[in-house]
Amino acid sequence: MLYIAIIVTAFLTSVLSGLVGMAGGAVLMAVLITILPVSSAMILHGATQAMANGSRTLLLREHLIWRLLPGYGLGAACAVGIATWLVLVPDPGVVLIAIGVFPWAAQWSNRLKGLDITQPLTTIACGFIVTFAQLIAGAAGPILDVFYLNSGLGRQAIVANKALTQTVGHLLRILYYGALISLSSELPGWIFAASLGVAILGTRVGTMLLAKWNDADFTKLSRRIILTVATICIFRGVYVLTS
Repeated sequence: MLYIAIIVTAFLTSVLSGLVGMAGGAVLMAVLITILPVSSAMILHGATQAMANGSRTLLLREHLIWRLLPGYGLGAACAVGIATWLVLVPDPGVVLIAIGVFPWAAQWSNRLKGLDITQPLTTIACGFIVTFAQLIAGAAGPILDVFYLNSGLGRQAIVANKALTQTVGHLLRILYYGALISLSSELPGWIFAASLGVAILGTRVGTMLLAKWNDADFTKLSRRIILTVATICIFRGVYVLTS
């Protein structure tokens, strides 16, 4: 039942991410960290999300804005360097709370509402903040969303470019935990293969549904989903800290 739950969750969260370009990774992390040791949760989540986001990037490659990648990569590299230097493997509960608070704060702060991933300095800051959050908690989608929803990009460009940057972040997380921190997973190899397979399938389904939307409905529902997932992260973080 444990393995079935993992596979079903990987599929459903990939559909969700494929549809709105967000939220699925945070939901998957909240589930995995409940039923698996931290090391197994981090590595399986990283592999599944890298595959889901990578396949979504491929499907929507014509909407990619490549000029965003260098700045994001610079910020991400700085995050990996600092985390490796500090050898960070913190309690995920603390960071889940922080991830949940960030989108809510963005609703009240004019300064945060002005964040725009297409601006060079913001791109670097986004790469650093999102990658650092991915390394120490796994789920950084709600943070990344804030940088994209104020960009003025269309729904397919938002989903495509978020998928590319998320793929980079998850691959860096696998490197960080698997090589730099040398944590290992206790899960059998076939569960990774199955999770990767359903992640691709779920992404395909979600991307097909995305094509049927319009930009106005996409933006409206995206904000609602962001805040819903943010609230879940806060409560999940509190639970992890108090359990």
